[in-house]
Amino acid sequence: MTLYLLIKYLHVLGAIVILGTGTGIAFFMLMAHRTQDIAFIARTAATVVVADMIFTLSAVLLQPVSGGLLMMLSATGPTERWLLASLALYAVAGVFWVPVIFMQIEMRDLAQAAVEKGHALPPRYFALFRRWCLFGIPGFGSVMIILWLMIAKPF
Repeated sequence: MTLYLLIKYLHVLGAIVILGTGTGIAFFMLMAHRTQDIAFIARTAATVVVADMIFTLSAVLLQPVSGGLLMMLSATGPTERWLLASLALYAVAGVFWVPVIFMQIEMRDLAQAAVEKGHALPPRYFALFRRWCLFGIPGFGSVMIILWLMIAKPF
C-alpha cells in the first residue's frame, strides 16, 4: 500500500466516522427524546456527548490533515472549485456543529438534574432540543454534500 492510498483510506474512514456517528447520535437522541423517559434521555444524552467527543471530534480533526496531505501527494490544487466548495461547506458544518456540542452538554445536564430532583424536563431542554434538530440539518447536510464533492469532483 502506498502512502497516498493509506492517507486516502484514513480520509475516507474519517468521512465515514463523521457521517456514521452523526447519524447514530441523531437517531439515538431522537429515539430517547420520543420515549419521554427522563432517566433514559439523561443516559442517552450522556452517551451522545461522549461519542461526539471521541468519534466525531477525532474525525473532524483528521479530515483537514489527511485532506491537506492528499493535496500535497496528488495533482490537486488548492484552487480547484470542488475543493473550495468542500472547504466552505466544512466551515458551515463547523459553524453548526460546535454549538450543538454545547447544546448536547446542556441537555444532558438538564435531564440529569431533572432525574436527580424528580422533576419534569424544563422548557429550556425542549427549546434546546428543537434548536439541536434544526442545527443538524445544515450541519449534517453540508457533510453529505462534501462527501459527494469528494467523490464526483463535478467542477
